[in-house]
Amino acid sequence: MFKGVLIEKDPQSYTATVKDLDDSVLMDGDTLISVAYSTLNYKDALAITGKSPVVRKFPMIPGIDLAGSVLSCTSGKFKAGDQVLLNGFGVGEVHCGGLAQQARLSSEWLIALPNALSAKQAMAIGTAGYTAMLSVMTLEKHGVTPNCGEVLVTGANGGVGSYAIALLAKLGYTVIAATGRVEEADYLKALGAHEIIDRQLLSEPGRPLAKERWAGVIDSVGSHTLVNACASTKYGGIVTACGLAQGMDLPGTVAPFILRGITLAGIDSVMRPVQDRIAAWARLAELLDANTLDAVASEIPLSAVCETAQRLIDGKVRGRIVVNINERCN
Repeated sequence: MFKGVLIEKDPQSYTATVKDLDDSVLMDGDTLISVAYSTLNYKDALAITGKSPVVRKFPMIPGIDLAGSVLSCTSGKFKAGDQVLLNGFGVGEVHCGGLAQQARLSSEWLIALPNALSAKQAMAIGTAGYTAMLSVMTLEKHGVTPNCGEVLVTGANGGVGSYAIALLAKLGYTVIAATGRVEEADYLKALGAHEIIDRQLLSEPGRPLAKERWAGVIDSVGSHTLVNACASTKYGGIVTACGLAQGMDLPGTVAPFILRGITLAGIDSVMRPVQDRIAAWARLAELLDANTLDAVASEIPLSAVCETAQRLIDGKVRGRIVVNINERCN
């Protein structure tokens, strides 16, 4: 028996509770993992609260991230005791995920935990930091350097936004942070933001083209915010889209693309090839120090996951939530 969050659905109810489970709930996979830490992402919160149809099989253990040690692996890719981590691949949506003390997964979804990171530190980064790193690497590949000008980060108080600011600042970029919680300005400036702007400047319908300002943008919000970010991006600049906190719609025009030649790059973290994952995690281990991780992340026990999920949906959570699967909350 082991503890985990289980989401159950029937015609009358949708519930998520922490309960005792056995391995019959786990799905097929060649690798059994003792999970040490997981995270609570926005997608996890949507799944737990039922606010969006994230889960497509029931019953389901949520949790799109995990880090822990291998108990057994029949593929030969890992051996017992190896430290591994996982992000995405439909885990927590169509395959039981990381918010439980055990997980059974495909070894093809796992990568080795970087030597410079502990399991807790890796989950402090999680999918949010990994997605932010993929976005930064996309800006770099496009040729956006620190001397090209300001880089806008939207959804700045969220996990992706927080890590995007920290990573860009570490690399020498001038970062402008857009947030709906301007009272968190000190937190964002401590991460490396040069200036804080109110998200309302971007979240309402705007002009097809606005004054050129951004050399690049990392957007985790979508909808009007993404459209306005595109409209203000400099000629030849790039906008990465990796979230939909405001909405899935894209209510804009082609003007920024055909008149200023900007690029809109989608950032998928779920099905990203393993080699891209390894490269991104190597950069994360190099660029993020313990002080940054402590500033961005807070820790909760497994027993607090369902309550915290609702707070995350309500916009009352800053940065990253690390889940100590074994209840030892420091």
